Amino acid sequence: MTSQRVILAACLAGTSLLAFPAPLAAEDGVDALAESEAPDAIVITATRPAYRGEFDPLEVPQAEQVIGQQMLRDVNALDLNTALDLSASVARQNNFGGLWNSFAVRGFVGDENLPSNYLVNGFNAGRGFAGPRDLSGIEAVEILKGPRAALFGRGEPGGTVNLVTKRPKFESAGEIRLLAGSFDTYRADADLQTTLGSNVGVRFVGFYEDAGSFRDTIETERFGFMPSVAVNIGSATRFVYELEYARQEIPFDRGVVAVNGELGVIPQSRFLGEPGEGPNVAEVFGHQIELQHDFSENWSALVGVNYRDTSLQGTSTEAELTGSRQRLFRDGRTLTRQRRFRDYDAQYFVARAELAGNFTTGDITHRVLIGADTDRFENDQVFLRVRAPSLAGNPTEQQLQAIDIFNPVYGRFPLPTPMPLTDRVEVQKATGVYAQYQIGIAEKLELRVGGRYDDYDQRLTNRANNAVARTGESRFSPQVGAVYRATPELSLYATYGENFRPLSGADFAGNPFDPNLSESLEGGIKYTAANGRLTATASVFSIQQGNILVGDPVNAGFTLAGGEAQSRGFEFDLEGEIAEGLDLWVSYAYVDAEVEGDVRDPDFGLPIEAGDRLLNIPEHTLSVQLAYSTEIAGRETRFGGGVLHVGDRLGEVGTDFELPDYTLARVFAEAELTEGVRLRLDIDNLFDTEWYSNSFSQLWVQPGTPRNARVTASFAF
Repeated sequence: MTSQRVILAACLAGTSLLAFPAPLAAEDGVDALAESEAPDAIVITATRPAYRGEFDPLEVPQAEQVIGQQMLRDVNALDLNTALDLSASVARQNNFGGLWNSFAVRGFVGDENLPSNYLVNGFNAGRGFAGPRDLSGIEAVEILKGPRAALFGRGEPGGTVNLVTKRPKFESAGEIRLLAGSFDTYRADADLQTTLGSNVGVRFVGFYEDAGSFRDTIETERFGFMPSVAVNIGSATRFVYELEYARQEIPFDRGVVAVNGELGVIPQSRFLGEPGEGPNVAEVFGHQIELQHDFSENWSALVGVNYRDTSLQGTSTEAELTGSRQRLFRDGRTLTRQRRFRDYDAQYFVARAELAGNFTTGDITHRVLIGADTDRFENDQVFLRVRAPSLAGNPTEQQLQAIDIFNPVYGRFPLPTPMPLTDRVEVQKATGVYAQYQIGIAEKLELRVGGRYDDYDQRLTNRANNAVARTGESRFSPQVGAVYRATPELSLYATYGENFRPLSGADFAGNPFDPNLSESLEGGIKYTAANGRLTATASVFSIQQGNILVGDPVNAGFTLAGGEAQSRGFEFDLEGEIAEGLDLWVSYAYVDAEVEGDVRDPDFGLPIEAGDRLLNIPEHTLSVQLAYSTEIAGRETRFGGGVLHVGDRLGEVGTDFELPDYTLARVFAEAELTEGVRLRLDIDNLFDTEWYSNSFSQLWVQPGTPRNARVTASFAF
């Protein structure tokens, strides 16, 4: 390509990058080049954040964190959990034996029987059974705090996680990364891109990983590829297609047990399942299409479609939680287990269209978003189980599927055949329309008002008895906010919003549950340095949540939507360059999340008293990361480290069992050996701290990885 210059447009934090040949005119704050100077210039334009408008961070009446590519690289984040650990507002939850991502934002988590939902480029994409999310194809991770139902519809009141994917930048470039680490971990990543003519950009991202574990007998294998194509259709229309395919083979692992409420009685490496089960297999095949058209410098339309097909299949042998069947509660060494088979499938389709624009009247600015979407989520579950009889009948160890936690013998008994328990399909359909209007007065005051109307339908078919239950809901989710620009670098904000989320399953009568409802208040201060290199946000929040699933006090073993909880807290986030070459990340959160009103635990019927803490939610979390860039012998070098502190957490509802607090330290160093060739060393959990990331009960506790090291070689061209 002859006589080309590449113009890098100033990109708002968290926006996805698209690259297109552009007319020689000033656009997005970039000065035009003379035609004679660059006859075939390529512009990398900064598209607005998908489906939420284009605003300066100081103009948004909500707290937001953007974990960009450099920060993801500094912590060598290969999976979503590692990235989310950077945000103190996010807490790890029960990860379903390592088969999915589960997290809470500001104290609240979604349906414990489904993975936590997240967005991909503004689309709901976390729903389903694709396995833990790999970050090989991700440019940035955004934590959009507070209620977002006014724009995105159904979701969690604490906040939303949005993943921004890597897209073509209309250049010929590539990078290969090879990693070797502790516990026989090996991985390869590829990121290649090129152009086809002057109007088409192509990018291919893929990964392969074969990894052992500090956990006995546990080995995983995963791979995926995410190709994408960007096309410039004329000077004002842009088209992007992205494909996602990934397959993961992961043994189901419920972790370790606490004996009489005490952790550390058995080694953290001890596996209490059956290696003969083999791995569970999670798979995803998805498509995402976006079409953006600019009518003028001030008005544009964005239309998108997303479809994902996910599946999860496999068997597991895991600890029995019912006290009347669990011998460990009696002798302190013999663990009763049950065997399960799962065949889960989910299809999710969403189409979304939005018109965004702005205009001025005098010294008043007006910014408008108007949109609509429709989606369909089908959740098909076949679940089989075989479990031990009651201890009152003096069952044999084979009937208990027993294992000695101090001297495990795998394969001691033949694996029993699970029997049918659940065979159902749930279909959720929804159509929504939304609008957001923000008015700016004299560059000092910003007022936002928005709302969304959803028409929702849920159909639950129990194929075991051919029973069909159906419910519908129409709901309006409002949001109002205000921002006062005290100085060009400092703003004060406040916001109020409402949220709702449908609940899967049905009550004793077979009726689907009413949706989970919430209200949220938030206020804070935002600061951005004049050069944009340093940003900080301090915020306080209060969230009330209702219609939480709790145990049915009349019909044992069933649940109903009637619980209430609240979460209140304070957050402080800071990111940026504090000195030449020195980057600092600080994220702190205090979260007081508790149950309101006496209820019963939905899983075991245990009594929960008003004021009890929510599961796996620490009161105090702090993440600090520091990195320094310099030159050594004329070659670029970057090194640094970080500390993560997580406070103690409730480890089992209805009891006083707690997971202890922990503090993890890490260090890294990366150096350029020759042009395009870099070598990197990471040491995580530097002081070999014993820690536990999450639990569901005293018998399902996930231990954290001990000290480990990784060496990465990267080749850029």
